[in-house]
Amino acid sequence: MNTTTDTLPVRRNLKPAEWTLIVLLSAINFTHILDFVIVMPLGDQLRQSLKITPRQFGFVVSAYGVAAMTAGVLASAVVDRFDRKTVLLVAFAGFILATLYCGLAGDYEHLLLARGLAGAFGGVAASGIMAVIGDVFPDHRRGKAIGAVTSSFAVASIIGLPIGLTLATWSGEWGVPFLAIAGLGAVVWVVAAWRLPSLTKHRAGPRANPFTQFAAVVRQPNHLWSFAFMLTMVFGTFIIIPYIAPYMQANCGRRAEDLPIIYAVAGVCSLVMMNVIGVLTDKFGPRPMFLICAALTLVMTLVVTNLPPIGLWTAAAAASGFMVVAAGRVVPAQAMMLRSADPKLRGAFTNLNSAVSHLATGVGPLITGAIVGEEYPGGPLTNYWLAGLVAMGFGTVALGLSFLLRPAKAAVPAAAPVQQPEPAVV
Repeated sequence: MNTTTDTLPVRRNLKPAEWTLIVLLSAINFTHILDFVIVMPLGDQLRQSLKITPRQFGFVVSAYGVAAMTAGVLASAVVDRFDRKTVLLVAFAGFILATLYCGLAGDYEHLLLARGLAGAFGGVAASGIMAVIGDVFPDHRRGKAIGAVTSSFAVASIIGLPIGLTLATWSGEWGVPFLAIAGLGAVVWVVAAWRLPSLTKHRAGPRANPFTQFAAVVRQPNHLWSFAFMLTMVFGTFIIIPYIAPYMQANCGRRAEDLPIIYAVAGVCSLVMMNVIGVLTDKFGPRPMFLICAALTLVMTLVVTNLPPIGLWTAAAAASGFMVVAAGRVVPAQAMMLRSADPKLRGAFTNLNSAVSHLATGVGPLITGAIVGEEYPGGPLTNYWLAGLVAMGFGTVALGLSFLLRPAKAAVPAAAPVQQPEPAVV
């Protein structure tokens, strides 16, 4: 009889201490995600207040992803030398200060620098979160943890964006939302410094120099397949997402006032379903769940890029369907990639993988911009359907690459969240 962990009864329910850790990681991820997404709907205020051109605003948006990618590559060579807690707290502290700088920036140059710093520290913090999950949670409970933490994106869309935009409107100052995010982040940092466990098991044994470690990460086929997998999967999403709202307004007859409703509905659906997908990932395994979500993403990509004039609730249903399956496939995908990473190099791996993701989020919209046009200035968009086919091509490649990911040969036991009586959930 096979007595591997795949056949023995295993505990899938999370302990109170593990839920405490998930809540803290989710709070950190929430502030990082909210800072990333809120700059886009503030575009008009930024252009008017700082007298910047649309092209300059584009640099403000892209600075975050470019800096996050660069910092991820550089950090990957050294992060595994330190306690996971130390790396996460230092990166998060830098992110908070950079976000405060964003709120206080008085001109374009300072804002551009602030966004770059926020991206650099935020990117390292985001990959640090995944490294902690990979160290603490075993395979059979990792999907649930990833689903809960990545739900922060939906919460940011449902709650964070409306509150942040309301603060900007009431105050008449575009920087107020960033100040609020920095204040919230400071509170979260204090709690995290108090309750996050120290994680150092990955440091056992001799350590290679940074360049050798970097080479060790990229030398492993499992890691390279994971990077290609992440790149194609994110391309398949970010070729579509930035143009959903313009397409629904220009081609589907929806008004600007409809967009908050559409995105709120999509956010609620994503919040619920990502946690459901996390549970199903633990129950049935990451690859089957990824294949289901990836196949449905291809279908919904075809749908949302070919919508005719439609009603509000049909638009909300279409956007929700796409976002649920596109975001949902990330949960089993992350579980597969974490399982494929060498435990000794997991921190470096997650930093590089995060860098690849940031690269795709920056380049994806550029691909769409080269394809999509307009019938006349301000008129309906053209060739969005063609962008959809390109996105489906990347999604299909990602689906195929998922079969090339293999569990890492060496495994270490999951670290306990705490080495003391279990604390209460924060």
